[in-house]
Amino acid sequence: MTVLLRPFFTFYGAKWRAAIHYPRPEFPRLIEPFAGSAGYALRHYERDVQLYDVDPIVVGIWSYLIRTPSREIRNLPAHVHHVDDLHVCQEARWLIGFWLNRGTQCPVKTPGAWMRSKQYPQQFWGTYVRRRLALQVEYIRHWRVRELHYLRVPNHAATWFVDPPYHRSGLHYSFPLTTYRSLARWCQARMGQIIVCEQHGADWLPFVPFRTLKAHNGRYGKQTSREVVYIQ
Repeated sequence: MTVLLRPFFTFYGAKWRAAIHYPRPEFPRLIEPFAGSAGYALRHYERDVQLYDVDPIVVGIWSYLIRTPSREIRNLPAHVHHVDDLHVCQEARWLIGFWLNRGTQCPVKTPGAWMRSKQYPQQFWGTYVRRRLALQVEYIRHWRVRELHYLRVPNHAATWFVDPPYHRSGLHYSFPLTTYRSLARWCQARMGQIIVCEQHGADWLPFVPFRTLKAHNGRYGKQTSREVVYIQ
């Protein structure tokens, strides 16, 4: 029976909600060369999932989740005032830091305003999230993750879900791309099924309209993103 895995941590530009609308994987191997929080892979976790990223924090969190026993995650501190006060490994601090303020591009050290308001306790770090993650890690033991630039990822016949820093809003990421021509050539040279995500206005591949997605709740209310897609 297939289980619905929810995000292990939130990340700026994550695709977990939208992933159900993208084409299903056509290959047993599923590769995300810009892993982030791996929203597409979570929807198809039973595949041979390979994650790559240049961000050592992202890679560190996934390595920690894949290898760490459920009981250890279940015993992480539930109440956090400052992550530096926690007697846990650095990877656990990063994981918890992403849950203190949702949708950021890097983990924070103290709870954000929404978490402090206690209006949505199941959306931020605490006993509920800790328990859910402890249950979910058993489903990703077969995943592999590696800190590697996308240009160095081996070209296998696979389903490639490419969700790079966006051309126009990518400056929000810790590791923004500097050139998209190379990325375009690289995407078109992949073997197998290729799904590339972008925002409306991007032209470095022949993108077509996809959907309008909820981005996040900002100070000016609900914000959306007009998404486009390239499928090969």
